Amino acid sequence: MRWEDEGVVLSARPWGETSRIVQLLTPEHGRHAGLVRGASAAGRAPIYTPGNRVNARWSGRLPEHLGHFTCELVDARAARVLHHPLRLAAVSSICALTEWFLAEREPAPVVHAASETILDRLAGTGDWRADYVFWELTLLRETGAGLDLTHCAVTGSTDDLSYVSPKTGRAVSRSGAGPWAPRLLSLPRFLHAGTAPERNDLLSALELTGYFLHRNAVAHGRRTLPPARLRLLDGLVTRPQPGAAGRADRP
Repeated sequence: MRWEDEGVVLSARPWGETSRIVQLLTPEHGRHAGLVRGASAAGRAPIYTPGNRVNARWSGRLPEHLGHFTCELVDARAARVLHHPLRLAAVSSICALTEWFLAEREPAPVVHAASETILDRLAGTGDWRADYVFWELTLLRETGAGLDLTHCAVTGSTDDLSYVSPKTGRAVSRSGAGPWAPRLLSLPRFLHAGTAPERNDLLSALELTGYFLHRNAVAHGRRTLPPARLRLLDGLVTRPQPGAAGRADRP
C-alpha cells in the first residue's frame, strides 16, 4: 500500500544507528508515523526537524503496519526560528500538543491547515502570540473539547463576556456571573471581540486554554501537558507582552 501527502514534521525519534521513526501531521492521513532509513545522516537529519514542511511518500505491506516514509523538504521553517528562543518554544509546543492529542491516522485537515498557518507566522517576522492562542482553541475544538465564547451561558447575551465556566467551557457575562465570578476563568476580550490583545491578555488566554488542554490530557490518560507547552508559558512570562512599553524584538 502507498500514499503521498504533504506534512508537518512533529517528531523524529532515533531507531537503530541511522534510522528514525518520524511522526508527521498530514491533512488526509492525520498524525501518521513511519520509519525513515538513513534519516540520521548528516545531510538528511535537518529535514526531520519539528516544524518543517515536507512532501511525504508512505509505503507498507498493510495499512496497519508502521511502514516507511520517504520525505522531500519543502520549507525549512525550523531553521528560521532556531535563534529565536520563544518562537522555537512555540513551534515545539505546537508539535508536542498535536502529537499528544490527535488520534493516529485519522484525517485532520482543519488542524493541519491551522498548523501550517501558525508555523508560517512563526517563521516570519510579525507578532504571532495571539495567533498561537487561536491555534490552541482550534486544537481543542477539533479534539472534542471546544469552547463556546459566542454568548453568555446564563443570560444568552453577547455583551460584556468576561468569564468562562471551567465545567462547560461556555462564556459567561459579568452580570450573569454574579457571586460565582471568583470560581470562573477569566476570558480575555480579544478571544471573542476581534480586538488586539491588551497587557497581560495573552498570559490570561494561555492560562484559559491551558486549563482545558490539561483537562483534555487527563481525559486522554495523561497526567499533565507536554513539557514543551509548559516551557512556552514560562518563556512568555519573562518577555514583554503586547501593550507593554518594551515589546521584544522578534522574540
